[in-house]
Amino acid sequence: MTFNKIRRALLALCVGAAALGVAHAQGSEGLSGPVRLVVGFPAGGAGDIIARVVADKIAGPLGAPVIVENKPGAGGRVAAELLKAAPADGRTVLITPLAPIVIAPLTFQKLNYKSDTDFVPVAQLVKFPLSLAVGKDSPNTSLKDLVAWFKAHPQQASFGTSAAGSQLHFLGLMLGQAAHIDLVHVPYQGGTPLITDLIGGQVPSAIDAFPLEFHKAGKIRLLASSGESRSPLLPDVPTFKEVGLEPVNRMAYYGVLAPKGTPKDVVDKVCGAVKKALEDPGVRKRIEDTGSLIVGNTPEEFAAQMKAELAIYKTVVAKQRLTAGMRAFRRFL
Repeated sequence: MTFNKIRRALLALCVGAAALGVAHAQGSEGLSGPVRLVVGFPAGGAGDIIARVVADKIAGPLGAPVIVENKPGAGGRVAAELLKAAPADGRTVLITPLAPIVIAPLTFQKLNYKSDTDFVPVAQLVKFPLSLAVGKDSPNTSLKDLVAWFKAHPQQASFGTSAAGSQLHFLGLMLGQAAHIDLVHVPYQGGTPLITDLIGGQVPSAIDAFPLEFHKAGKIRLLASSGESRSPLLPDVPTFKEVGLEPVNRMAYYGVLAPKGTPKDVVDKVCGAVKKALEDPGVRKRIEDTGSLIVGNTPEEFAAQMKAELAIYKTVVAKQRLTAGMRAFRRFL
């Protein structure tokens, strides 16, 4: 071997060793440079609030400043595409609800990412029920009353949500199927105008993760919530299951994803920082005020949950009536 070849080989070894040293330092000490928590929705929503509360607490454990970056658009899919294109170094993670990573792959023939191959689950942050509500002046005081009213007034049988193509929208279609009524979806651009119109009577019902203070203050009336059992935060609100509509029982959640190829030790480091933040009493209080329940599970547990949810919604989408509904609502996207 010539001297030049030997020199090139030694240089390659040095570069490789340096790269390994940087990777090790990121995994065991801190992440180099700021960490972006990407949220696919505008500021002020539940996901944004959760991201900002967590961001305040994870900077220390990660050894890097943390920035919340809102990238709204296409029901969270714009942010998911951004994550796919980001470097797999742990410095860009996505805080997302279920719809962009579970429902979108089932309802869009052309999607610029694949949830099961382009992302790495980090942790499920929170879970929360989705509730069906009416305005304070509605004549309906129970879900049974509302279903009967819809059947008696088919031209007014509608529900609003804060986002077309979301799990909220999907839940409304499931409700219509379970109750044997045709419900028209009324999409809003965010939760604030939805609640305003619900209180004012411009829409007869709505599905969302409503802030608890609106229900407690009597401005809206929650008739039922999703989940296997009543939420401890909403003990006076029955579940859909309790009132005989068991298929409408899916909880919503926000989870953390990293780009494919992110080293396992980096994923574990981010997960550990998130779980530690969720144990903070102040963080728990602020998150529970949004109506959410703390989860903070492991990457493996979150991956298993995503797989299970995908199987459930795949079965629902396969039913002819909901498939037709999905085709219909795409005109709003």
